[in-house]
Amino acid sequence: MEIKITNSNIKEVLSSDKPVLIDFWATWCGPCRALAPTITAIAAEYEGKAVVAKCDVDECADIAEEYGIRNIPTLLFFKNGELVDRLVGNNPKPVITAKIDSLI
Repeated sequence: MEIKITNSNIKEVLSSDKPVLIDFWATWCGPCRALAPTITAIAAEYEGKAVVAKCDVDECADIAEEYGIRNIPTLLFFKNGELVDRLVGNNPKPVITAKIDSLI
């Protein structure tokens, strides 16, 4: 299951010893809604191997600004708390999982 990113838990999520994927999205974004089932499937598939989280850009605009989110959906990949990669747009599952696999 995806973790919901908030201003109060972002540091804790990024401190994980596992790779972290954060999906920056919004309820009004069609491509974000189209990507949502893929993110849910990835969260289930990588449970215990990676952390999958979602960040609503309307609820956490400061976090989105901090990471330079200009378009959504944007996926950010972190390892050891450091931003290491990003994907913008509704990418297919194999592209996303390949990025996670490279960090495990």
